[in-house]
Amino acid sequence: MNYQIIIKSVNNVNEIEGYWSDEDFIQLLEKFNYPDASSAEKKNLPELLWMAISDYEPNEAAEIVLTYKLSEVLNEGQIQQISHNMLIDKVCEEYPEISMQGTLYHINQLLFKAYNGKFPNAKASVIAFSMKPFESEEEEKLTAENVLKLLNNGLSDRNLIKRLFDDQMTQNIPFPEAEDIVWELTTLDNVNYNLVTSENWLNKEDFLASEFEGVLEEIVEEL
Repeated sequence: MNYQIIIKSVNNVNEIEGYWSDEDFIQLLEKFNYPDASSAEKKNLPELLWMAISDYEPNEAAEIVLTYKLSEVLNEGQIQQISHNMLIDKVCEEYPEISMQGTLYHINQLLFKAYNGKFPNAKASVIAFSMKPFESEEEEKLTAENVLKLLNNGLSDRNLIKRLFDDQMTQNIPFPEAEDIVWELTTLDNVNYNLVTSENWLNKEDFLASEFEGVLEEIVEEL
């Protein structure tokens, strides 16, 4: 099916609001030995956490937050290694397990804010766009896989997704990595969408045009 695609805006942000819940802040405050975190005013929780974190060495703080979020998928040695690497590299862009890059981004930015820049500043891209089929008046909700495939015609050949996943982007084969590359995908009407991902995957310079066409073919599952 042919689609008309319009890129409305591509913005880079230092954090994605709403990722960390009040309960996250309370539990992290307790892990950083802040007393009576549960009785603090909700609006003050983020700043209290940043102050509590800053009493620790950066790699120690990173290890605590990493353990809180990723202890079920990483062992102690891996967490220690990442906690040191985060001070010198954008681990959230380089980590080989794509499924973990989004979580690592949020951890990185929490620590970046707490330490006033001692950690590298990674950025996310928030992209607003519309995708409307030419032939059909009934729009179906698109998946992350659908959206990335449809964006292909408007992206530069330098784009990281196109370079790493050329077959998945251009052929009617499954693209399971799309669900991890796209951190958030929301729509209210199945035409206008907002997508959140790493700046490393998609940024303003990757788009060759603001309007273009794309073709979405039925995926042929591999046997």
